[in-house]
Amino acid sequence: MYQEAIIVVFGRLLTAMVTPLNQQGEVDYKLTKQLVDYLINNGTEGLVVSGTTGESPTLSKSEKLALFETVLEAANGRVPVVAGTGSYNTAETVALTKEVEQLGVEGVLLVSPYYNKPNQKGLYEHFKKVAESVHTPIMLYNVPGRTASNLEANTVIKLAEIDNIVCIKEASGQLDQMADIIERTPDDFVLYSGDDGLTLPILSIGGYGVVSVASHLIGKEMSQMIQSFSEGDLKQAAKWHRQLLPFMRQLFAQPSPVPVKALLNKLGIQVGGVRLPLVGLTDGEYAELNKVYDQLLENINE
Repeated sequence: MYQEAIIVVFGRLLTAMVTPLNQQGEVDYKLTKQLVDYLINNGTEGLVVSGTTGESPTLSKSEKLALFETVLEAANGRVPVVAGTGSYNTAETVALTKEVEQLGVEGVLLVSPYYNKPNQKGLYEHFKKVAESVHTPIMLYNVPGRTASNLEANTVIKLAEIDNIVCIKEASGQLDQMADIIERTPDDFVLYSGDDGLTLPILSIGGYGVVSVASHLIGKEMSQMIQSFSEGDLKQAAKWHRQLLPFMRQLFAQPSPVPVKALLNKLGIQVGGVRLPLVGLTDGEYAELNKVYDQLLENINE
């Protein structure tokens, strides 16, 4: 059954990977390979590359293509690679997605068009146009807080009828909307949480997994939470959720991926800084981030 093939390929815990930069602010492909190995060794079942966390708006087309190739080479079939190819320009999205398909990625991530605020018909036609141009499985990405438009349940349900639109990363925060999508889409369409802190609540209403930022640092712990839920140990899953939640929130207290990059660098996993218009943490912000992270480690090790 097609549903099972796609679910097995993408996995439950996907990491929205940061893009490592060198001191000159250029994409560092050597560090990228090291990051891929680190993430796979720490619970990641799939890599989402050049999404919001990967600073996609500041990456050129050539950088994205080189990044996708690098990650594919480093992953070497160990986990699926989902490439972020979406933008607010339908024609450019189609062109890039067609080019990326030739690289052999397992899927593409298409964010809702941002800035130009299309209505639901426009959103439907945008995604339909891209889907018809390729055969690669597509993950929709609804994140109204960044795009200024919500991809509504009825639109998602209609899009799910298209063969290669197979899942959605949902970051609207609207559990009612997500429940509607899960209930009214075919069994071969799955919903991923786009918010780390809602992973368990979304699993509880029938969601499949999460596209995570926090998994850069707590991938094994998140895997254990998901596994506990899947095995019916709801008490343990809830305990993990409560322990991890303060840290997940702190990772988004400042614009992402600034906090996660700062912590990775501190732990010796070199990923560099961020590109403008993002800026680094202040001393106070950095201190608070470390305080919450240290408290998490203390709680986990008790």
